[in-house]
Amino acid sequence: MTDQLLHNAAITSQLTALFRQTRFLTSAPKLALCPDDAGFEVAFAGRSNAGKSSALNALAQQRQLARASKTPGRTQMINFFALGDDETRRLVDLPGYGYAAVPEAMKKQWQTELARYLGERQSLQGLVLLMDVRHPLTEYDQTLLEWAQARQLFVHVLLTKADKLNRGPANNALLAVKKSLQAQQLNFSIQLFSALQKQGIDTLLSVLATKLAITTE
Repeated sequence: MTDQLLHNAAITSQLTALFRQTRFLTSAPKLALCPDDAGFEVAFAGRSNAGKSSALNALAQQRQLARASKTPGRTQMINFFALGDDETRRLVDLPGYGYAAVPEAMKKQWQTELARYLGERQSLQGLVLLMDVRHPLTEYDQTLLEWAQARQLFVHVLLTKADKLNRGPANNALLAVKKSLQAQQLNFSIQLFSALQKQGIDTLLSVLATKLAITTE
């Protein structure tokens, strides 16, 4: 193994250990009740049942850090997680969007608070946008991507549940979404991801470390 590979492996090991310390901080039904707007945050966004909770649990190597529900749309609050004792670096689990069975009044309330969070939160460094690899770029995904571009906000796209497809179809889906983003001049990063098979975690760790201003030796 070369020195560079050894260095990269050491960094990944440090980041893995750090994110394993992730802990639940608080839940907020609206922007006014969120933690102090200071430090660094990266928010996980996506359609209901896209796999946000599963991704957070896999990232932290904890089964119940974020509670995954079999009922899409169950998460109704903005959930904050701190990296160990450091509350200035946070991961945020945003309410899922686009699930038809959610009552319309509740859906509008979520959308209002979500829009306020995304538009006003100064500590927000970027988004991890999760899409089911079998159903990417829904209308809601497209809206969020265009909004992020308008605000000049960083987005890293996770094509989740990659284990549901064979390697060829999964790579084809990845290429198709890349081409679509390029055609729209949306210069966002993208990867395949599987919480079940722990695929893509190292790449996601590296992206988050950069946006959360985490330094490694």
